[in-house]
Amino acid sequence: MTLVEQHSDTRAYQKFLPADDAVQYLDPAGELTHSDARYPRPSDERLLEMHRMMVLGRRFDQQATALTKQGRLAVYPSSRGQEACQISAAMSLRPSDWMFPTYRDSVAIAARGVDQVQLLSMLAGDWHCGFDPAAHRTAPQCTPLATQLLHAAGLAHGEHRKGNDTIALAFCGDGATSEGDFHEALNFAAVFKAPVVFLVQNNGFAISVPLAKQSVAPSLAHKGVGYGMGSEQVDGNDPVAMLAVMDEAANFVRAGNGPVIVEAHTYRIDAHTNADDATRYRDSAEVDLWLNRDPLDRLQHYLRNKGLLDDASIDALNAEADAAAAELRAGMNTDRPIDPLDLFRHVFAEPTPQLREQQAQIEAELAAESEES
Repeated sequence: MTLVEQHSDTRAYQKFLPADDAVQYLDPAGELTHSDARYPRPSDERLLEMHRMMVLGRRFDQQATALTKQGRLAVYPSSRGQEACQISAAMSLRPSDWMFPTYRDSVAIAARGVDQVQLLSMLAGDWHCGFDPAAHRTAPQCTPLATQLLHAAGLAHGEHRKGNDTIALAFCGDGATSEGDFHEALNFAAVFKAPVVFLVQNNGFAISVPLAKQSVAPSLAHKGVGYGMGSEQVDGNDPVAMLAVMDEAANFVRAGNGPVIVEAHTYRIDAHTNADDATRYRDSAEVDLWLNRDPLDRLQHYLRNKGLLDDASIDALNAEADAAAAELRAGMNTDRPIDPLDLFRHVFAEPTPQLREQQAQIEAELAAESEES
């Protein structure tokens, strides 16, 4: 049952149920598989663009991980293996729509056109998110779990009241579904029919806590049933299925049908962050199982079989990705000027007397140091 069919069905709660099995069009080897889902398959042109963005995203993720080891980033949460989820989400949006990412969604932010050096600014330790959220219609990356979902619901509701066709897409992980903010956001969005797509990237772990210790629901997508909202579950490592479902989800909420929750079954290949030792709570056999479901390999195999990719085109894409990585390295290896007075800017519209006093003290100390040098 597709999202549209859910909406037209009149059987009480059943109209909100996700598919019994995650929507899938490509098997782990990248071969077309029989599917009962009736979501329109994306065009070859969109799948080629998705492949290109996934190649760039994978290389960006590798470079960011290396920059962390070199001390250029304070922390970096890798999204290796989750590229199909993030790229499909970005591709389903219009430039006028809003995206609300988590700390792990850097690849999705890059796909929105945000400069890669700027988007890593916060993870490098800067006090700001590095890019202009209003210009890119992309909120700052959110570290606390699920708080951005409330922001997405509120913005979407406001846009809806204005009569705009703007929608919001909010990312979260399986761990966020255990937070109160998750439930408040879904309830608010459903009651007010706010045009929000909630994308849950279920990668199996909330840091070290496995899904089995968080929820016994048939799927996380089923949580939408209790709020009377459309729901779907999809193979998050199948790029064709991800783009098909995310396209319909965006169209569905834009048409005024209320919010949707999509659960993408995927896996976090690398550790939670560079500060995590994943070998303490999962074994290598599990990781190897998911490495054999790699979303980039699956899409590449499918496109090769259709004659849409060959060695030359793949080499050209890899060269483009390497050039972007080199540009990112150069940008991150340039020390950015630090102004201590930024401590006092953008705190209050009208600074408090205490802040003015502290600022004057710092200005005096900086002036004294300047005279000594």
